[in-house]
Amino acid sequence: MNTTLLFLGSFGTTEIILIVLAIVLLFGGKKIPELMKGMGKGVKSFKDGLKEDDKDDETNNK
Repeated sequence: MNTTLLFLGSFGTTEIILIVLAIVLLFGGKKIPELMKGMGKGVKSFKDGLKEDDKDDETNNK
């Protein structure tokens, strides 16, 4: 199973495992859940902002 990202080419299982190991070595096992939690909050905030923007557009067009 290869995943193709726009300009990065294709990643195989080996490459993904190496990237994950490098992240674990850089940040440590305890820091990763905090990073993921922060990313999740950021994504949720972004989605909420998009929904709010769509509502504003609908009210301005009426």
